[in-house]
Amino acid sequence: MIGWKKAAIWALRGVSVLLVAGSLLSTTDLNQWWIRIWDFPRIQILVAMVLCLAALAKFDRGWRPWLPLALAAFAIWQAYRVLPYTPLAGTEVARVAEQQTDRTGCFTALTLNVLQDNREYGRTIDLIERLDPDIVLLMETDQAWADAVAPALAGYPGRIDRPLDNTYGIMFASKLPMTNASIQDLAQRDTPSVFATLSVGGHDFRMIALHPRPPVPDQDTEERDAEIVMAAKKAQDLALPVLAIGDFNDVAWSDTTRLFKDIGGFLDPRRGRGTYATFPAGMVWLGWPLDHLFMTEEFLFSEMRVGESVGSDHRPVIARLCLDPERAKARNEEAEAPDEDDEEEAGEVMEEFEEDTAKDAVEGEAG
Repeated sequence: MIGWKKAAIWALRGVSVLLVAGSLLSTTDLNQWWIRIWDFPRIQILVAMVLCLAALAKFDRGWRPWLPLALAAFAIWQAYRVLPYTPLAGTEVARVAEQQTDRTGCFTALTLNVLQDNREYGRTIDLIERLDPDIVLLMETDQAWADAVAPALAGYPGRIDRPLDNTYGIMFASKLPMTNASIQDLAQRDTPSVFATLSVGGHDFRMIALHPRPPVPDQDTEERDAEIVMAAKKAQDLALPVLAIGDFNDVAWSDTTRLFKDIGGFLDPRRGRGTYATFPAGMVWLGWPLDHLFMTEEFLFSEMRVGESVGSDHRPVIARLCLDPERAKARNEEAEAPDEDDEEEAGEVMEEFEEDTAKDAVEGEAG
């Protein structure tokens, strides 16, 4: 029995050290995939740290006080990182009453990563038909998905699609008047993003839809971060209001997403309200906010929610938005202009991306 107790204590120590080490690594700006994945489960890490602290206090006196102190310090830091996505923080985007959304400047948006291998097409089709949103963004759509949802999107006059079988296909449909629409590969080939100018209530706005690649083995984050920064730069250069949506394969509390907000002048309606976790679909109560909806200060919203699972590993994001520049600017927090540190950080992201691209080209030629 004593042997089992010692083994359990050493296992507890090992888990605690791993949590501290991972948290420490996540404070760096290193791009290796196995470091950046520590950005994602901050809530889970925080919960695990609290549990380990309680267990160490009760069962282990051998590594006091340093291990408990390290756990406590990084638990506080993890809580600080996710605090803006709790009701304890202030909001950035004002909410309007539902009865005010019959104004001509209001519209409904639906975004969903369908999961390419998910073949329960009917559940997504039912969602689209039931909600009847004004704009629809579907990601991970291959040709089979494009064919399956075509009838549900037949009533959308604005369409721009690129089905792909590499899990990065994308489809965008709009009932709002759409012009100047394009699909672009910003940082990686066959990793498309959508850009379009939409009109509602007599105002134009620019829509940006992203789905960069995630940090996984053999794929670090230089390309993902560069794509996010490139999109922010495109928003920064516009005189129009901007709406940015999609599966960023990055969490709301990461440094890269914070940089995206600062460079692009975006506000986040989730701040002060909750995480709005969408992944994994089976445990969003403790999941990650991978699917995003950012807006510039000309927008208000009456609703933003995470929908029910439709067979994908992501859940849909559903929002009712209003483009009302005068009223919105009077009620929203003012987006902070990027400072010198932001611009320098964005420059470093692009420099690392260019170096990585050049390295890959050399290795490709050598291969």
